[in-house]
Amino acid sequence: MSQLTTAGAPKAWGGRFATAPDARSEAFTASIMFDNRLVREDIRGSVAHVRMLGRQRIVSPDEAARIEAGLWQVWDEVEAGTFAFGLADEDIHTAVERRLRDLIGSVQGKLHTARSRNDQVATDTRLWTKGAILELSAGVVELSAALLDVAAAHMDAVMPGYTHTQRAQPVLLAHHLLAYVAMLDRDVDRLRDAYRRVDQLPLGAAALAGSTFPLDRASVAADLGFAGITANSLDAVSDRDYVLDVLNACAMIALHISRLAGELVSWSSGEFRFVDLSDAFTTGSSIMPQKKNPDVAELARGKTGRVFGHLLGTLTVVKGLPLAYNSDLQEDKEALFDTVDTVLGILRVMPPVVRTMRFNRERMAEAAVADFSLATDAADLLARNGVPFREAHEVVGRLVRRCIEDGITFADLTEEEWAGVHPVFAAQRPPLTAWESVSARDVPGGTAPNRVEAQRAGALAQLDSAREWLQGRQRELAAVMRRGSRGPA
Repeated sequence: MSQLTTAGAPKAWGGRFATAPDARSEAFTASIMFDNRLVREDIRGSVAHVRMLGRQRIVSPDEAARIEAGLWQVWDEVEAGTFAFGLADEDIHTAVERRLRDLIGSVQGKLHTARSRNDQVATDTRLWTKGAILELSAGVVELSAALLDVAAAHMDAVMPGYTHTQRAQPVLLAHHLLAYVAMLDRDVDRLRDAYRRVDQLPLGAAALAGSTFPLDRASVAADLGFAGITANSLDAVSDRDYVLDVLNACAMIALHISRLAGELVSWSSGEFRFVDLSDAFTTGSSIMPQKKNPDVAELARGKTGRVFGHLLGTLTVVKGLPLAYNSDLQEDKEALFDTVDTVLGILRVMPPVVRTMRFNRERMAEAAVADFSLATDAADLLARNGVPFREAHEVVGRLVRRCIEDGITFADLTEEEWAGVHPVFAAQRPPLTAWESVSARDVPGGTAPNRVEAQRAGALAQLDSAREWLQGRQRELAAVMRRGSRGPA
């Protein structure tokens, strides 16, 4: 994108100071090495600002046009990878202004009229965050689609459901996978909520109290594709809720994927043998030739701690800050950037992991009825025939104990033995297969095949809605961030 240089601009605040910054202080306070990611947003925000200055006759229309043309020249250098910046620039905003001054001269100084670094930084970060939310949303949608496709291909596969990590009751594999789709649907909803809240323009708040110039903030918001403007200037420059919203949404995405990844790690082990992960998403051992390690799933699980850490760190930074702006808030960007990068990395790799895994249907079906997982079905049968459930629970519990002692299963019991357990069983048998068991759970949200199909259809409809929202916002933002653009199409 850019080139590093040791040359820098004079400090925007240098007039008050008789001594240049100590080199150690300059290195400690500089943000250029990470906030350079905001360069396009910074240029685009400045373009909208100077257009408004020209319309409002705060600067002359000719000067505004010259400044805008110079900004697009800097944009072109960024696109060409020739835009140079360095530590002496302090931040990306100063670097852009320095290069603009090189190109158009002293008129560049009028660009910062009626604007502070405080509202400028907040605008750039909000604009960048809008794009990040859309990328994250696209990644979550793709993972949901992968899970839905795998579920559709396994609508007749049964597996054990677990509580307390113990086999509990049979469920459809598709039902299990759709539980993760439900989690991801909430993640998209959180991201959409975060987008709605970030979509407010802070530019015009200036340092903290607003501006003495007759600004048209609404026109700048429209130019930059924001839904509205912030209501309070103090809050506008000190608010980082929108960063925390994204960090929290990312933490939840990572948490949900971590749960899925953890199950894939377990399911692919020799103890479970439920799933075989593709060679393309596993690794070997440097010493044990037979090993096939689920490293991708393990790393997806492990990186969750890093994401959680950024959320907690940023909460801690913000929690005690007085109004309005404080330099502590500079710490938000590395946390935001690394969190988004980390979660996007996870979201890029997990869909193909899911799509390429192969399930061992026979092994899952065998496990689904092991350890007396059909016992609840037997108790339910008694309850449906008028036996109080607590009594039914006791009867079946004694039966399970007897079978364990005798080394047999329900399927081994004779007609006489069933009748001896309880008179109801003389005429009726509880389900003795996993398929009978899952089919009996025919309630909304249950694991019966028709209910799981209904869940899948509902999830597909929600996915279509999410895609429609996402594509609309992507078009709007792309229109704003196009070279020479004048707002959303």
